[in-house]
Amino acid sequence: MAENTSVLTAQETFGEDPVAGVGLMADDARVAARALARAPRAWKDRALNLMADRIEARRDIVLEANSRDLERGREAGTSAALLDRLRLDAARITGLADALRELAALPDPVGSVVRGRTLANGLRMRQVRVPMGVVGAIYEARPNVTVDIAGIAVKSGNAVLLRGGSAAFDSNRALVGILRDALADAKLPVDCVQTVDDYGREGANALMGARGKVDVLIPRGGRGLIQSVVTSATVPVIETGEGNVHVFVDQSAPAEMAARVTVNSKTHRTSTCNSAETLLLHSGAQESSREVLAALDKAGVTLHVDDRAAALLPPGSDHLKATDEDWATEYLDMDMAVKVVDSLDEALEHIRRYSTGHTEAIVTNDLANAERFTAEVDSAAVMVNASTRFTDGGQLGLGAEIGISTQKMHARGPMGLEELTTTKWLVQGDGHVRP
Repeated sequence: MAENTSVLTAQETFGEDPVAGVGLMADDARVAARALARAPRAWKDRALNLMADRIEARRDIVLEANSRDLERGREAGTSAALLDRLRLDAARITGLADALRELAALPDPVGSVVRGRTLANGLRMRQVRVPMGVVGAIYEARPNVTVDIAGIAVKSGNAVLLRGGSAAFDSNRALVGILRDALADAKLPVDCVQTVDDYGREGANALMGARGKVDVLIPRGGRGLIQSVVTSATVPVIETGEGNVHVFVDQSAPAEMAARVTVNSKTHRTSTCNSAETLLLHSGAQESSREVLAALDKAGVTLHVDDRAAALLPPGSDHLKATDEDWATEYLDMDMAVKVVDSLDEALEHIRRYSTGHTEAIVTNDLANAERFTAEVDSAAVMVNASTRFTDGGQLGLGAEIGISTQKMHARGPMGLEELTTTKWLVQGDGHVRP
């Protein structure tokens, strides 16, 4: 087995200056990406399976590193939601390994033909998928993202530069070392996976400014982080993640289904961007509304309600009076804003005003309302009678995901393998010249 290739710090390898150091790392990543782009699928799949095996074999090392991160977070007063994102346990590590194996089993997007034909003049043209090249990622307190992005990058033929943040520093360092060891054992370039974390915040700034060296930058985290990257980076950015997610319980919604879908959307894992934050209840669905609110209250959700929703609550429920600020809040915790609306039109207008374009759901037995909701809601994912938690690359069969894109160019929604590729036109002639 190869020795750990990440023992030296970035400063020891590339020097103290963050801009120069990150630039050199990006140069190494470019060389690695060119080699990886030529690698056959079998080599990449072997690397992914080795990554999975190594993570499970070194589970104790990862958990020990993660415990140090968690302890620092508690001492610093980190929120419960952020600590949940940061936390790794045996089951989550198994999930990371399983996601890598699922990626290995997926088709390789590189080289696939998007479209092609022979033109009237005899030219044969094809548009094929090719890797992006060098991908940067900036995220916070999410060690799972380190593995997900690295795995997707390897499978899609890209190199990655990772900035995982100080909160998960030890976890990310351990994981990157394991992933690089697996790449070495698979005889693929270890510089396909690198971290700029040793340079701290200045490393993130250098990554955002590495235009011409980094092809695309993907932020994952809360609103503050995402907007900072979007507004500060000179590297092209794919905007991801911020999720003010809505569930609308229509007048025709079956009570039991509405309660089941809403509770799962809110409580399954509150710290994720696809958890629901606002519940809209049709005024004509009082029976369903009472059951939904009772189920949320029983699950321990603190409800921020308007006056009409307050009248539907069970006695003694844990609730607060909603303010205008609540409709725009991504709680990422066991809180939910609740508003009663008089029509589908009013629900759609509320969503248009406050949605971040991530995921919205309707619970209904009215086909016309379902079709109108899916047609008019302008978000990356729209659910009908299903939990918002399904907006996830793994759940939608994409393998691991690199993030949920809330923009409209190139990629939208869960970003899997194809979303880390671009296309190239291949044109073949027989001495053709343009007349």
